[in-house]
Amino acid sequence: MKHTKTLFAGLSALAIGASLVGCSADSGGAGGDTYEVVVLASSSQNGYNQAVYEGVERKAKELSEDLGITIKTKIQDGQFDANTQLSQLQNAGTSGGTDGIIVVPHDGPALAAAFPLANPKPVAAVLNPIGPEISEMQPQVEGVVTTVASPPANGAKLQAETVVEYCKDIDPCKIGYLAGLLNSPLDVERVAAWDAVIEEHKNITVVGTLEGAYDRDKSLTAVSNLLQANPDLNGILSNADQQTMGAQIALENAGIDPSTVFLTGGGGTTEGVQAVRDGKWTNDFLNYPVSMGEAALEQIMNSILGNEVEVVVDADSLVAVGPIADRAVLEAAPEFTGEWNG
Repeated sequence: MKHTKTLFAGLSALAIGASLVGCSADSGGAGGDTYEVVVLASSSQNGYNQAVYEGVERKAKELSEDLGITIKTKIQDGQFDANTQLSQLQNAGTSGGTDGIIVVPHDGPALAAAFPLANPKPVAAVLNPIGPEISEMQPQVEGVVTTVASPPANGAKLQAETVVEYCKDIDPCKIGYLAGLLNSPLDVERVAAWDAVIEEHKNITVVGTLEGAYDRDKSLTAVSNLLQANPDLNGILSNADQQTMGAQIALENAGIDPSTVFLTGGGGTTEGVQAVRDGKWTNDFLNYPVSMGEAALEQIMNSILGNEVEVVVDADSLVAVGPIADRAVLEAAPEFTGEWNG
């Protein structure tokens, strides 16, 4: 592989692990009590984080009604900045009014420095773990009680394998990478997984590694620039639907029918699912961020109320369709629309 690096809700959630077994209005401290859970978003402006928080709010309302308690939630903006989120986690750990913390880590390894928290309280990690090993889902630091995620390399490997299939009769097959944030451990792991698959196939040339920042407009600009140097581009491998939508617009602006090239995304947004159904995208790697938020809140409350906690909730187990969904897969699941809007 020639590799030039350039800086550039549908189905109901499946049953999620351990439920609040044994909880009642007079068990585990419940019964009219009030609990506060703070969600530390990697970015509260990001659609995926917003969908996770939607799931947290939904589960909080459900459990409050079922258990006769009050669960209050709030969200903080990490601004896609490791130091900002670390400070927020440390502050939440000293807050006497916070009973549990849910984190969507921007930089999971860096957040390990916050532990042990000043006031011990349960922490759930969503999307990627907290600790030095980005692919280790078991809690790596004391205080993290559950991780709702799957190893990032797993989905990235599946995506790259579909590129190989698409390019099997094309030589050279020119592909652009469209990653989220090139300094994020999560995206570094994904790009490495893409490379591990693609570099085994000499007919595939990676003509650029772009940074889309999980943003449609930034991705549109990045892909437009790439197309100026590579008008014969064969496809874009992206890890986020928002980015792929920007890539689609860039192709259309360049007079290229997106259905004639390889396009994949990540996230399973309603827009992405529809683009696959319409034949504009080749496939999409599905996530269920609302269900992930629900699972995280459920396990945090299990910990607070003294019930059994599922220490790892495999995010891919929440996907009832896919996790790689092409047009044929979606035609077999006509009721599936995706769980969130990018």
